[in-house]
Amino acid sequence: MTAALPSLALALALLCLLQAGAQVPVQPDLDTEKFAGVWHVTAIASNCSIFLKMKDGMKSSMAIISFMPEGDLALKLIWPLMDECQNFELLFQQSGQAGHYTGAQEKRDLRVMETDYSSYAILHEDHHSEGEPSTALQLLTRKQDVSPQLLQKFMEFIPTTGLTEDMLAILPKSGE
Repeated sequence: MTAALPSLALALALLCLLQAGAQVPVQPDLDTEKFAGVWHVTAIASNCSIFLKMKDGMKSSMAIISFMPEGDLALKLIWPLMDECQNFELLFQQSGQAGHYTGAQEKRDLRVMETDYSSYAILHEDHHSEGEPSTALQLLTRKQDVSPQLLQKFMEFIPTTGLTEDMLAILPKSGE
C-alpha cells in the first residue's frame, strides 16, 4: 500500500495542474480575422528564470499573428537585442476551443484571455520545458503606447495566474 502512495500523489499533482490550466479564462468566440495582425508586446509578467534575469534590459517587441486555413495560430516575434533583432516563429495548433492553442514541439499552452481587437490583448502562456515549467502573461497593444488604465487592467490579471508584480516588466519603446 505504501508503494502506491507516491504514484497517487503524482496523479493528484498532475490533476491539479490540469485543473489549474483549465481555469484560465479564454476570450469568448475569438474572431481570428479581427485578432490577426501586428501587435506590440508592451508588458510581460513571467516566472521564467531566464526572463527574470533579462527583464530589466528588454524593450518592446513586435508580434505578428496570423491564422492558417485549418485554424492554427502562427506567431512571429521580433525582439530587439543589443545590436540586432532576433526573430522567433512559433506555430500553435487549435485546441478545439476558440482562443486556446497548443504548441506540441515546444510543449506550450497559449490562451487569448481577453481582447478588444483594436487596442489590446492579454495572452496567457504555459511552457512545459524539460527544465523548468513557466507561466507568462503578456499585454499586447496595437500601438507601442500603453495607457495607465490598460496597464492597471493587465496588472489585475497577474495575481490570478499565480504570478507576482515583481515578475513584471513594462517594456519601453524600442524604436527599432
